[in-house]
Amino acid sequence: MNLKDKILSGERINFQEALSLYDIDFFELAQLADAKRQALHGKKTYFNINRHINPTNVCKDVCKFCAYSATRKNPNQYTMTHDEILEIVKDIDSRGAKEVHIVSAHNPNTGLEWYLEIFKKIKTAYPHMHIKALTAAELHFLAEEYGKTHDEIIELMIQNGVDSMPGGGAEIFDEEVREYICKGKVTSKQWLEIHEKWHKRGKKSNVTMLFGHVEKREHRIDHMMRIRDLQDKTGGFNCFIPLVYQTENNYLNVKEAITANEILKTMAISRIVLDNVANLKAYWVTSTVNLALVAQEFGANDLDGTIEKESINSAAGAQSAKGVNLEEFTALIKNSGFIPVERDSVYNELKVY
Repeated sequence: MNLKDKILSGERINFQEALSLYDIDFFELAQLADAKRQALHGKKTYFNINRHINPTNVCKDVCKFCAYSATRKNPNQYTMTHDEILEIVKDIDSRGAKEVHIVSAHNPNTGLEWYLEIFKKIKTAYPHMHIKALTAAELHFLAEEYGKTHDEIIELMIQNGVDSMPGGGAEIFDEEVREYICKGKVTSKQWLEIHEKWHKRGKKSNVTMLFGHVEKREHRIDHMMRIRDLQDKTGGFNCFIPLVYQTENNYLNVKEAITANEILKTMAISRIVLDNVANLKAYWVTSTVNLALVAQEFGANDLDGTIEKESINSAAGAQSAKGVNLEEFTALIKNSGFIPVERDSVYNELKVY
Protein backbone atom coordinates (compact mmCIF):
# COMPACT_ATOMS: atom_id res chain seq x y z
CA MET A 1 0.00 0.00 0.00
CA ASN A 2 1.42 3.41 -0.90
CA LEU A 3 1.56 6.24 1.64
CA LYS A 4 -1.41 8.14 0.21
CA ASP A 5 -3.65 5.06 0.36
CA LYS A 6 -2.40 4.30 3.87
CA ILE A 7 -3.39 7.78 5.05
CA LEU A 8 -6.78 7.72 3.32
CA SER A 9 -7.57 4.31 4.80
CA GLY A 10 -6.97 5.72 8.29
CA GLU A 11 -3.82 3.75 9.05
CA ARG A 12 -1.32 5.37 11.39
CA ILE A 13 1.89 6.62 9.79
CA ASN A 14 5.41 6.44 11.26
CA PHE A 15 8.16 9.02 11.70
CA GLN A 16 9.84 8.55 8.32
CA GLU A 17 6.53 8.51 6.46
CA ALA A 18 5.49 11.73 8.22
CA LEU A 19 8.80 13.40 7.34
CA SER A 20 8.46 12.35 3.70
CA LEU A 21 5.14 14.23 3.46
CA TYR A 22 7.10 17.50 3.29
CA ASP A 23 8.32 16.40 -0.16
CA ILE A 24 5.03 15.45 -1.81
CA ASP A 25 3.00 17.78 -4.03
CA PHE A 26 1.68 20.76 -2.05
CA PHE A 27 -1.93 20.42 -3.22
CA GLU A 28 -1.94 16.65 -2.81
CA LEU A 29 -0.84 17.17 0.79
CA ALA A 30 -3.67 19.67 1.28
CA GLN A 31 -6.19 17.14 -0.07
CA LEU A 32 -4.96 14.44 2.31
CA ALA A 33 -5.21 16.76 5.31
CA ASP A 34 -8.58 18.08 4.18
CA ALA A 35 -9.95 14.53 3.89
CA LYS A 36 -8.97 13.99 7.55
CA ARG A 37 -10.53 17.30 8.57
CA GLN A 38 -13.78 16.62 6.70
CA ALA A 39 -14.07 13.15 8.23
CA LEU A 40 -13.79 14.67 11.71
CA HIS A 41 -15.56 18.01 11.35
CA GLY A 42 -17.02 18.45 7.88
CA LYS A 43 -16.95 22.15 6.99
CA LYS A 44 -17.29 23.38 10.57
CA THR A 45 -14.69 25.81 11.86
CA TYR A 46 -14.69 26.37 15.60
CA PHE A 47 -13.94 29.52 17.55
CA ASN A 48 -14.75 30.88 20.97
CA ILE A 49 -15.47 34.29 22.45
CA ASN A 50 -12.49 34.69 24.72
CA ARG A 51 -10.12 37.18 26.22
CA HIS A 52 -6.42 36.76 26.81
CA ILE A 53 -5.08 38.38 29.97
CA ASN A 54 -1.31 38.54 30.45
CA PRO A 55 -1.03 39.76 34.07
CA THR A 56 2.71 40.35 34.34
CA ASN A 57 5.74 40.52 32.05
CA VAL A 58 8.38 40.29 34.79
CA CYS A 59 10.26 37.03 34.19
CA LYS A 60 13.13 35.23 35.83
CA ASP A 61 13.78 33.18 32.67
CA VAL A 62 15.48 34.51 29.54
CA CYS A 63 14.18 32.58 26.52
CA LYS A 64 15.88 33.66 23.32
CA PHE A 65 12.68 33.62 21.27
CA CYS A 66 10.66 35.82 23.66
CA ALA A 67 9.96 39.51 23.10
CA TYR A 68 7.36 39.77 25.85
CA SER A 69 9.21 39.21 29.11
CA ALA A 70 10.84 42.09 30.93
CA THR A 71 14.14 41.48 32.67
CA ARG A 72 15.16 43.38 35.80
CA LYS A 73 16.65 46.23 33.74
CA ASN A 74 13.61 46.72 31.50
CA PRO A 75 11.87 50.06 32.14
CA ASN A 76 8.57 48.69 30.75
CA GLN A 77 7.83 46.16 33.48
CA TYR A 78 4.26 45.74 34.62
CA THR A 79 2.22 43.61 37.01
CA MET A 80 -1.55 44.01 37.05
CA THR A 81 -3.53 44.24 40.28
CA HIS A 82 -6.35 41.83 41.02
CA ASP A 83 -8.80 44.72 40.69
CA GLU A 84 -7.53 45.48 37.19
CA ILE A 85 -7.90 41.82 36.18
CA LEU A 86 -11.41 41.57 37.67
CA GLU A 87 -12.45 44.76 35.86
CA ILE A 88 -11.48 43.13 32.55
CA VAL A 89 -13.39 39.94 33.43
CA LYS A 90 -16.46 41.99 34.40
CA ASP A 91 -16.32 43.79 31.06
CA ILE A 92 -15.93 40.67 28.91
CA ASP A 93 -18.62 38.83 30.88
CA SER A 94 -21.07 41.61 30.09
CA ARG A 95 -20.32 41.08 26.38
CA GLY A 96 -20.75 37.32 26.32
CA ALA A 97 -17.22 35.97 26.69
CA LYS A 98 -17.13 32.36 27.89
CA GLU A 99 -13.43 31.97 28.59
CA VAL A 100 -10.62 33.90 30.19
CA HIS A 101 -7.14 32.74 29.20
CA ILE A 102 -4.51 33.75 31.77
CA VAL A 103 -0.87 33.28 30.84
CA SER A 104 2.11 35.42 31.76
CA ALA A 105 5.78 35.48 32.67
CA HIS A 106 7.61 33.68 35.49
CA ASN A 107 7.48 36.50 38.04
CA PRO A 108 9.36 35.66 41.27
CA ASN A 109 7.90 38.71 43.06
CA THR A 110 4.15 38.13 42.89
CA GLY A 111 3.89 34.94 44.93
CA LEU A 112 1.92 31.74 44.48
CA GLU A 113 -1.03 33.15 46.44
CA TRP A 114 -1.31 36.05 43.99
CA TYR A 115 -2.16 33.56 41.22
CA LEU A 116 -4.41 31.33 43.30
CA GLU A 117 -6.37 34.26 44.73
CA ILE A 118 -7.17 35.78 41.34
CA PHE A 119 -8.42 32.42 40.04
CA LYS A 120 -10.63 32.06 43.10
CA LYS A 121 -11.94 35.64 42.82
CA ILE A 122 -12.87 35.16 39.15
CA LYS A 123 -14.57 31.81 39.79
CA THR A 124 -16.48 33.17 42.80
CA ALA A 125 -17.77 36.23 40.95
CA TYR A 126 -18.28 34.49 37.56
CA PRO A 127 -18.85 30.77 38.22
CA HIS A 128 -19.84 30.18 34.57
CA MET A 129 -16.57 31.66 33.22
CA HIS A 130 -14.10 28.99 32.07
CA ILE A 131 -10.64 29.70 33.45
CA LYS A 132 -7.83 28.45 31.23
CA ALA A 133 -4.62 29.26 33.05
CA LEU A 134 -0.99 28.43 33.80
CA THR A 135 1.13 26.75 31.17
CA ALA A 136 3.22 23.75 32.25
CA ALA A 137 6.19 26.14 32.21
CA GLU A 138 4.49 28.48 34.70
CA LEU A 139 3.33 25.54 36.81
CA HIS A 140 6.88 24.16 36.93
CA PHE A 141 8.29 27.60 37.81
CA LEU A 142 5.81 27.97 40.70
CA ALA A 143 6.60 24.45 41.97
CA GLU A 144 10.35 25.18 42.00
CA GLU A 145 9.99 28.69 43.42
CA TYR A 146 7.77 27.62 46.32
CA GLY A 147 9.20 24.16 47.06
CA LYS A 148 6.13 22.22 45.96
CA THR A 149 5.63 19.19 43.73
CA HIS A 150 3.85 19.42 40.39
CA ASP A 151 0.99 17.43 41.92
CA GLU A 152 0.63 19.94 44.75
CA ILE A 153 0.44 22.90 42.36
CA ILE A 154 -2.11 21.05 40.21
CA GLU A 155 -4.23 20.38 43.29
CA LEU A 156 -4.11 24.07 44.26
CA MET A 157 -5.06 25.13 40.72
CA ILE A 158 -8.12 22.86 40.74
CA GLN A 159 -9.15 23.93 44.25
CA ASN A 160 -9.01 27.59 43.21
CA GLY A 161 -11.08 27.29 40.04
CA VAL A 162 -8.77 26.55 37.09
CA ASP A 163 -10.76 24.53 34.53
CA SER A 164 -8.20 23.71 31.85
CA MET A 165 -4.57 24.27 30.98
CA PRO A 166 -3.27 26.07 27.89
CA GLY A 167 -0.65 24.39 25.76
CA GLY A 168 2.14 26.95 26.03
CA GLY A 169 5.72 26.25 27.05
CA ALA A 170 6.03 23.17 24.85
CA GLU A 171 8.12 25.07 22.27
CA ILE A 172 10.03 22.18 20.61
CA PHE A 173 10.52 18.94 22.56
CA ASP A 174 13.90 18.12 21.00
CA GLU A 175 16.29 18.53 23.93
CA GLU A 176 19.18 20.11 21.98
CA VAL A 177 16.98 22.74 20.37
CA ARG A 178 15.30 23.40 23.70
CA GLU A 179 18.68 23.82 25.41
CA TYR A 180 19.52 26.51 22.85
CA ILE A 181 16.26 28.47 22.74
CA CYS A 182 14.97 28.23 26.34
CA LYS A 183 17.67 26.81 28.62
CA GLY A 184 16.55 26.56 32.24
CA LYS A 185 12.85 26.36 31.46
CA VAL A 186 10.65 23.30 32.05
CA THR A 187 12.16 20.28 30.24
CA SER A 188 10.33 18.30 27.55
CA LYS A 189 9.97 15.36 29.94
CA GLN A 190 8.59 17.58 32.71
CA TRP A 191 6.18 19.32 30.32
CA LEU A 192 4.71 16.01 29.19
CA GLU A 193 4.57 14.64 32.75
CA ILE A 194 2.70 17.72 34.00
CA HIS A 195 0.06 17.36 31.29
CA GLU A 196 -0.20 13.63 31.96
CA LYS A 197 -0.85 14.38 35.66
CA TRP A 198 -3.43 17.01 34.69
CA HIS A 199 -5.22 14.58 32.37
CA LYS A 200 -5.27 11.91 35.06
CA ARG A 201 -7.40 14.33 37.14
CA GLY A 202 -9.99 14.19 34.39
CA LYS A 203 -8.97 17.63 33.11
CA LYS A 204 -8.30 18.76 29.54
CA SER A 205 -5.45 20.77 28.10
CA ASN A 206 -4.02 21.96 24.81
CA VAL A 207 -0.57 21.43 23.34
CA THR A 208 1.50 23.81 21.23
CA MET A 209 4.59 23.64 19.02
CA LEU A 210 6.71 26.72 18.29
CA PHE A 211 8.20 26.37 14.83
CA GLY A 212 9.93 28.44 12.16
CA HIS A 213 13.04 29.36 14.18
CA VAL A 214 16.17 27.13 14.45
CA GLU A 215 14.43 23.75 14.49
CA LYS A 216 14.45 21.33 11.54
CA ARG A 217 11.55 19.45 9.99
CA GLU A 218 12.49 16.24 11.81
CA HIS A 219 12.24 18.09 15.14
CA ARG A 220 8.65 19.05 14.32
CA ILE A 221 7.76 15.45 13.47
CA ASP A 222 9.44 14.22 16.68
CA HIS A 223 7.35 16.77 18.62
CA MET A 224 4.14 15.50 17.03
CA MET A 225 5.06 11.88 17.74
CA ARG A 226 5.61 12.59 21.45
CA ILE A 227 2.19 14.27 21.60
CA ARG A 228 0.58 11.31 19.85
CA ASP A 229 2.17 8.88 22.31
CA LEU A 230 0.89 10.78 25.35
CA GLN A 231 -2.56 11.21 23.81
CA ASP A 232 -2.73 7.42 23.33
CA LYS A 233 -2.21 7.10 27.10
CA THR A 234 -4.49 9.87 28.40
CA GLY A 235 -6.79 11.22 25.66
CA GLY A 236 -6.54 14.58 27.47
CA PHE A 237 -5.46 16.94 24.70
CA ASN A 238 -8.32 18.99 23.22
CA CYS A 239 -6.31 20.61 20.52
CA PHE A 240 -2.91 20.90 18.83
CA ILE A 241 -1.73 24.45 18.15
CA PRO A 242 1.30 24.98 15.87
CA LEU A 243 2.59 28.47 16.75
CA VAL A 244 4.54 30.36 14.11
CA TYR A 245 7.70 31.93 15.54
CA GLN A 246 7.68 35.75 15.43
CA THR A 247 10.97 37.24 14.29
CA GLU A 248 11.01 40.70 15.88
CA ASN A 249 12.54 41.98 19.15
CA ASN A 250 14.17 38.78 20.40
CA TYR A 251 17.57 37.14 20.64
CA LEU A 252 17.33 34.23 18.21
CA ASN A 253 18.13 36.60 15.34
CA VAL A 254 16.35 34.52 12.72
CA LYS A 255 16.70 36.67 9.62
CA GLU A 256 14.20 34.99 7.30
CA ALA A 257 10.64 34.37 8.48
CA ILE A 258 9.27 30.92 7.64
CA THR A 259 7.32 30.82 4.36
CA ALA A 260 3.54 30.48 4.14
CA ASN A 261 4.11 27.31 2.10
CA GLU A 262 6.12 25.72 4.94
CA ILE A 263 3.54 26.80 7.54
CA LEU A 264 0.69 25.22 5.59
CA LYS A 265 2.66 22.02 4.96
CA THR A 266 3.36 21.73 8.70
CA MET A 267 -0.34 22.29 9.46
CA ALA A 268 -1.38 19.59 7.00
CA ILE A 269 1.20 17.08 8.24
CA SER A 270 0.17 17.63 11.86
CA ARG A 271 -3.47 16.93 10.91
CA ILE A 272 -2.37 13.63 9.35
CA VAL A 273 0.08 12.58 12.10
CA LEU A 274 -2.11 13.49 15.08
CA ASP A 275 -4.88 11.03 14.32
CA ASN A 276 -5.88 10.94 18.01
CA VAL A 277 -6.12 14.71 18.67
CA ALA A 278 -9.51 15.88 17.44
CA ASN A 279 -8.80 19.56 16.82
CA LEU A 280 -6.11 21.45 14.94
CA LYS A 281 -5.94 25.16 15.62
CA ALA A 282 -4.65 27.73 13.15
CA TYR A 283 -3.84 30.36 15.77
CA TRP A 284 -4.35 33.52 13.72
CA VAL A 285 -2.36 35.54 16.25
CA THR A 286 0.91 34.02 15.03
CA SER A 287 0.02 33.16 11.44
CA THR A 288 -2.09 36.24 10.46
CA VAL A 289 -5.84 35.99 9.94
CA ASN A 290 -5.51 35.49 6.18
CA LEU A 291 -3.16 32.54 6.45
CA ALA A 292 -5.28 30.99 9.21
CA LEU A 293 -8.27 31.11 6.84
CA VAL A 294 -6.25 29.31 4.15
CA ALA A 295 -5.14 26.76 6.78
CA GLN A 296 -8.78 25.59 6.92
CA GLU A 297 -8.04 23.92 3.58
CA PHE A 298 -4.93 22.27 5.10
CA GLY A 299 -6.58 20.46 7.99
CA ALA A 300 -7.24 23.23 10.53
CA ASN A 301 -10.75 23.27 12.04
CA ASP A 302 -10.28 25.88 14.76
CA LEU A 303 -9.23 29.53 14.60
CA ASP A 304 -9.06 30.18 18.37
CA GLY A 305 -11.25 33.17 19.08
CA THR A 306 -11.90 36.87 19.14
CA ILE A 307 -9.16 37.34 21.81
CA GLU A 308 -9.75 41.12 22.24
CA LYS A 309 -6.23 41.84 23.46
CA GLU A 310 -2.99 39.89 23.32
CA SER A 311 0.44 41.01 24.54
CA ILE A 312 2.89 38.12 24.18
CA ASN A 313 3.05 37.51 20.41
CA SER A 314 2.29 41.13 19.49
CA ALA A 315 5.47 42.12 21.35
CA ALA A 316 7.40 40.07 18.76
CA GLY A 317 5.66 41.56 15.73
CA ALA A 318 2.32 39.70 15.48
CA GLN A 319 -0.67 41.87 14.52
CA SER A 320 -2.80 40.66 17.41
CA ALA A 321 -2.78 43.38 20.04
CA LYS A 322 -6.44 44.32 19.51
CA GLY A 323 -8.14 41.04 18.57
CA VAL A 324 -10.93 40.70 15.97
CA ASN A 325 -14.60 41.51 16.46
CA LEU A 326 -17.20 38.75 16.31
CA GLU A 327 -19.08 39.88 13.18
CA GLU A 328 -15.88 40.22 11.19
CA PHE A 329 -14.57 36.89 12.47
CA THR A 330 -17.67 34.90 11.48
CA ALA A 331 -17.92 36.70 8.12
CA LEU A 332 -14.32 35.80 7.29
CA ILE A 333 -14.97 32.11 8.02
CA LYS A 334 -18.17 32.10 5.95
CA ASN A 335 -16.55 33.90 3.04
CA SER A 336 -13.81 31.28 2.95
CA GLY A 337 -16.42 28.53 2.45
CA PHE A 338 -16.67 27.16 5.98
CA ILE A 339 -19.31 27.16 8.72
CA PRO A 340 -18.46 29.23 11.84
CA VAL A 341 -19.36 27.39 15.04
CA GLU A 342 -18.98 29.03 18.42
CA ARG A 343 -17.71 26.50 20.96
CA ASP A 344 -16.93 26.42 24.62
CA SER A 345 -13.42 25.75 25.93
CA VAL A 346 -13.79 21.96 25.72
CA TYR A 347 -15.41 21.92 22.26
CA ASN A 348 -19.10 21.67 23.05
CA GLU A 349 -20.96 23.46 20.25
CA LEU A 350 -22.81 26.58 21.44
CA LYS A 351 -24.01 28.27 18.26
CA VAL A 352 -23.80 27.64 14.52
CA TYR A 353 -23.65 30.83 12.46
